[in-house]
Amino acid sequence: MTASPQRVDGRTARSERTRNAIVDAHQQLIREGDLRPTAEKIAKQAGVSLRALWSHFADMEALFAASGERVLELRDASHRPISPTLPLAERIEAYAKQRARMLEQIAPNAKAAATKEPFSETLQRYRRLHVTRVRDELAVLFAAEIDGDEELLNALTAVSMWPTWSTWREPMNMSVAASRAALARTINALLTVR
Repeated sequence: MTASPQRVDGRTARSERTRNAIVDAHQQLIREGDLRPTAEKIAKQAGVSLRALWSHFADMEALFAASGERVLELRDASHRPISPTLPLAERIEAYAKQRARMLEQIAPNAKAAATKEPFSETLQRYRRLHVTRVRDELAVLFAAEIDGDEELLNALTAVSMWPTWSTWREPMNMSVAASRAALARTINALLTVR
């Protein structure tokens, strides 16, 4: 006897809801400051059994992968392309404003990832992906100014990444506005002083 399509679809939908609830719980715990939530805490937060968590994710690496996908989805949903035809000052300002917003948005995940990244191939892969995406955006947005200068593109990429932002925001105790201004000023200096 075969299951009806409706029953299979219902099971699939329930499974997807459970999987999403687990990823949501992982993300929520991180946002609340638990940078290394255990499987037990995640299952409890999601309202599922530990067995259900492990039936949806083979291990924590698989959960990290699903959470990483969620972070990329959020980033993509809030990203707005900036026209490379705008005057340089407007491009720098628009980029710094958008990058500051995105870095603040991913801050909890970036902090959590930093604690586990040395031991996680999945998190290392996502870090490389983030770097590539930022580098590609800079290469297009400031193509005329970069003009094939890999060293310049490397410098722009480094200053646009989480480690620089977190240094401004945490040890230096700078506000978002001050950090955004520092980012814009650094990019301007890199692009105009050669």
